[in-house]
Amino acid sequence: MTTPELPGDGSQQPYPHPQQPQYAQGTGAPPYNLPAPPTNTKKQLNVAGLIALITAVLGFIFACVPGALIVGWVLLPIAFILAIVSLFLKDKAKWMGVTALITSVVGTIVGVVVFTAVVATSFDNAFGSGDTTVVEPSKDGATDSGAKTDTAANTGTRENPYPIGSVIESKDWRVVINSVTLAATDAVVAANQFNKAPVAGSEYILVNYSATYTGDDANGQMPVFVSVDYVTADGNTVDGTKSLAVAPDSIDNMSTLYKGATATGNKAFEVPSATAGQGVLAVRAGMFGDKVFVATK
Repeated sequence: MTTPELPGDGSQQPYPHPQQPQYAQGTGAPPYNLPAPPTNTKKQLNVAGLIALITAVLGFIFACVPGALIVGWVLLPIAFILAIVSLFLKDKAKWMGVTALITSVVGTIVGVVVFTAVVATSFDNAFGSGDTTVVEPSKDGATDSGAKTDTAANTGTRENPYPIGSVIESKDWRVVINSVTLAATDAVVAANQFNKAPVAGSEYILVNYSATYTGDDANGQMPVFVSVDYVTADGNTVDGTKSLAVAPDSIDNMSTLYKGATATGNKAFEVPSATAGQGVLAVRAGMFGDKVFVATK
């Protein structure tokens, strides 16, 4: 009896090679190969986004020009709508639409700021009475009735302010800057326990002034309608609310004054120490009075 040969015992029978698996869709159907992964295709130009971006840029520019605000107000909403539409277009680039959307929103905010400034300037020009007069003090300290001047002259500007003691008068109010005390930090801090020391490089000054109501309103008016602000040497306005410090002998702005009555007191300002004496006071005798400038020393 012969013993069968086992594979490998002198046998040259090869092992079968593995084959690539194929998938058939059905009997007799050709093999089905897996599809190749999709390739990234470049998105097409978003025409709506491009138009929105151009419109938004033009609207932003016009919104910054006081004389062309109306053009900006027309273009910016159009750009905003086109930008929204462009973002919903399929297979279109979106970056121009996003940029246009942001530009239109920012342009609208800028336009509001410019519009507000224009309105404020127009209001100031329209309601500034133009009849504010100033009487400068004579050399001996008394006011000189012969020195009555119109605020339209060059005197009373930041570059050429009126001297301390000048009487500023409009239709309803008479204002006099009596004195300005520089380096008044100790007096201001000691005046109230809640007064904070000024920041480094700054100091408190005290402005003493009188406000007299000269109008005919039977109900009287409050001196709060009189404004006295400090303008630094580099042109920044300090209105006294920065530090909210209570001045010693502070002026009462909230009590009603009737014709001929006067309120006198101090107002504290936190100003730069290095140029404290180089600033000026911006005084407006009543809401509709013209703004004039008074020296601090």
